[in-house]
Amino acid sequence: MDRIHIEKLEVFARHGVCSEENSLGQKFLISADLYKDLREAGKKDELSATVHYGQVCEYITKIASENTYKLIEKLAEEISRKILLRFDVEKVRIRVDKPWAPMLLHVDTVFVEVERQWHTSYLSVGSNIGEREIIIRDALKKLDEHEQIRVISVSDIIETKPYGVTDQPDFLNGCLEIRTLLEPHELLDELHIIEAEFGRERKEHWGPRTLDIDILFYDDLIMYSKDLVIPHPDIKNRLFVLEPLCGIAPQLIHPVTNESVREMLEKLVSKTPKGSLNKY
Repeated sequence: MDRIHIEKLEVFARHGVCSEENSLGQKFLISADLYKDLREAGKKDELSATVHYGQVCEYITKIASENTYKLIEKLAEEISRKILLRFDVEKVRIRVDKPWAPMLLHVDTVFVEVERQWHTSYLSVGSNIGEREIIIRDALKKLDEHEQIRVISVSDIIETKPYGVTDQPDFLNGCLEIRTLLEPHELLDELHIIEAEFGRERKEHWGPRTLDIDILFYDDLIMYSKDLVIPHPDIKNRLFVLEPLCGIAPQLIHPVTNESVREMLEKLVSKTPKGSLNKY
């Protein structure tokens, strides 16, 4: 991807573990790579089609000079996050140099470099207790209000029979596409917080719930951990997921099976009894 490079912006700031660093301050050198498709800027020769690097430099200076952190890791993280939230860029790489790090050895500089970016994730959402439609609507609003989540598209809501444990009320289900700065486990934690705000209790596997939000896909990531598997391991068997997901991302490819969402849906529909899925 194209990039705009800012090399060693000089900033006087007060970051460090030692109290003298916080009171006296020192020079920091901050470099930034801003990743963005610059084709339109190259064609149109218009500032509006690119990122104003002067404004980026002013913003970095403001962040570094108006805050005090113990670690330059924290400074790099904050600069990365705030640039991604404020400017139209896909990814950033931030390097913070500390030329006069306090140690009893000679060293030219100590630096920290981090890379952060927007990620695309697909989620499923469902409810079968209480005011189901209101709960789903309010949960989507809560997601969209999160600083580090942007809701891109939302599917139709469908009414489905319960999956797994069938002796319970019918569900309303849907899917959505989001962009997020959160890493997978950070995203999972935030989804659990939102579920809890709507009264979700984890008492029974596949049991009734006021709100259920699952991570289906996260970029092209393939991940296996104790509490999170991506892509969702049961997606190919879930008509109530594939049906709405196909409405917003039919060509999305499963990174393990290499099947599209549409292909997985057609395969499942061919062996699913009619009448098990109804539009709401």
